[in-house]
Amino acid sequence: MDHTPGFLNIVNDAKSRVRQINIDEYQQMRNSGQPHLLVDVREESEFAAGHALGAIHIGKGVIERDIETKVPDKATPLVLYCGGGFRSALAADALQKMGYQTAISLDGGYRALEAAKLTTR
Repeated sequence: MDHTPGFLNIVNDAKSRVRQINIDEYQQMRNSGQPHLLVDVREESEFAAGHALGAIHIGKGVIERDIETKVPDKATPLVLYCGGGFRSALAADALQKMGYQTAISLDGGYRALEAAKLTTR
């Protein structure tokens, strides 16, 4: 997908402040049993079509509104993913501003999870 320059500017700005991990780093985290909550920030229709094993869904459009109810402990490590790592970086940046201490964006997103065979389809 081609993204507009304005969108890329805000994504790159967010990425400058958030921790990003790739699929290999995520698999190491998962395989080592490191506690974390995997959060799918894509649209509901995307989640329904297939999602990562063990993921919960809180769409990017409502995450700031709903996160404190669904994950009240701001020390909970969160790994966020979207389609490729852009929306998840924006969401992780917002969550950090809300006080979440470990909001990580999965670079490569759902496509990387699917290639690693960590999805429901």
